[in-house]
Amino acid sequence: MIDKARETALKILYKIDKDKGYSNIVLNEELENNKQNLSEKDIGLISEIVYGTTTWRLTIDEIIKKYSKIKLKKISLWILNILRMGIYQIIFLDKIPKSATVNESVNLAKRYGHKSSANFVNAILRKVSKNDYQSFYDIEGDEERISKLYSIPKWIIEELKKEMSIEDIEQICKCSNLKPKIHIRVNNLKTNKEKLKEELAKRNIKFKDGKLEDFIIVEKMKNIEKLDLFKQGYFTIQDEMAGLIAVVLEPKKGEKILDCCSAPGGKTTYIAELINDEGIIEAWDVHQHRVELVQENAKRLGITSIKAKQQDATIYNEENKNKYDKILLDVPCLGLGVLKRKSDIKWKRKKEDIKEIAKLQAQILDICSKYLKHGGELVYSTCSILKSENEEIVEKFVEKNQDFEIINLNENFNKYNPKIYQNSKYIKLFQNTENDGFFIAKLRKK
Repeated sequence: MIDKARETALKILYKIDKDKGYSNIVLNEELENNKQNLSEKDIGLISEIVYGTTTWRLTIDEIIKKYSKIKLKKISLWILNILRMGIYQIIFLDKIPKSATVNESVNLAKRYGHKSSANFVNAILRKVSKNDYQSFYDIEGDEERISKLYSIPKWIIEELKKEMSIEDIEQICKCSNLKPKIHIRVNNLKTNKEKLKEELAKRNIKFKDGKLEDFIIVEKMKNIEKLDLFKQGYFTIQDEMAGLIAVVLEPKKGEKILDCCSAPGGKTTYIAELINDEGIIEAWDVHQHRVELVQENAKRLGITSIKAKQQDATIYNEENKNKYDKILLDVPCLGLGVLKRKSDIKWKRKKEDIKEIAKLQAQILDICSKYLKHGGELVYSTCSILKSENEEIVEKFVEKNQDFEIINLNENFNKYNPKIYQNSKYIKLFQNTENDGFFIAKLRKK
C-alpha cells in the first residue's frame, strides 16, 4: 500500500520540476486540494520532505551520481524525485528508519515506473548512508566542498568570493539551509506587545522578544496563519530585519509616502502602523493580483491609509514629480539573503541574471527618485547580499545625481550592523541563525 503523504510529496516535487513552479505555491495548492484526506501529521511530513528535498537538491544529486550508472538527465523525473526524497529522509531525517524509507520509495517506484525502476531505486537507496554526506567534509577545494556540503550552486560561492573571506562564505551558506524562525510583528493599531504576548501564552505558544520593539519570535508554531489572532489582524508574519527597513524610513504622521514595489505589503502595512494610520501611503505593484494581496493585508490589519494600485515603477509618470515626503524602494533582487525561506531561488537564478537585475534596480531608483520632494528621504533596500545589487547601485546613482546624498545609517542604527560590515554607511546583514540577509541604504534629496 502506498503511503499517501509521501505520494503527495512526490506529486508536488514532480510538478515543481515539470512546471518550473515555486515550492511554497505548489505545496499550498496541493495541500488545499487534498485537505480532506490528509492529517496534520501527513501535512507535516509532506512539508518536511518537499522543502527539505528542494533545499538539499544539489547535495542529494551528488549522492545519486555516486551510485547511479545512469546520468541524472536520463532518469525519469518521477524516479529521480523518488530517489531525492528517499536520500533526503535517510541523510537528514533521523526519526524515520532507513528500512521504512527504502520500502516506501520502492512502492512508489512500482507505481510511477516499472519493475526495473523499483529495483534501481532499491539498489541505490540500500547503499546510501550518512557517511555519503560526511565525505563532503573531506573535499579539498573550498568552493566544491562548500557547494556540495551546503547545497549551494558554485556560481553563488564564486560571486561571494569576490567580496569576502571563505570563512564568511561558509557561514552564510550554512545558515542558508537552517529552518527559518517565525517572526511576528505586533499590530499596535489593534493591540500592544504585552497583550499579544498574554494571548500567545494562553494558547501555549512559546515565544521570545525580537531585537526590534514591535517584534516577537515564535517557537515551533505550525500553520500560524490559521491562528485566530492572525485572522483578527493582531499581528503580521515578517522577518524583523525586513521590518527594520520600514523603521529606517522613519515615516511621520501626515506625510505622503510611496512604496514602489510593495506586494505583498509587509513593509507597507508596517509603515502605516508606525504613523498610526495617519497619512497617505501609495502602494504600487506591477501585477494586479499582487496589488490585491496588499489590499487584503491592509484590510485584515484594519489599515485605511494605504492606497494600492497597479503601477510599473520602471515607467516615469510626470504627475508624481516632487510629490512624496518619503519613498521606499524595496526593489526586485536575486534574493540571496532569503534562501532559507525560498530555496527555489538557488535553482531558478543564474549568474547571467545579476547584470539584468542590477540594470532593473538602477532603472527603478533613477525613475522613482524623481518623485521625491526636496528635503525628502528615500530608502533603497534588497533581500540580497551582493555589492552589484546594493552598494554599487547606490553609489553610481549618487555620483550621477549630485542633488542626492547618502545618510550614514551607522549613526542611528549601528546596533543592527554585524562586525563584518561595521565601517559602512549602510546596513548590510548576512543571513544568520536568527535573521535573513538584507541591505538598506538611505538617501536624502538636498
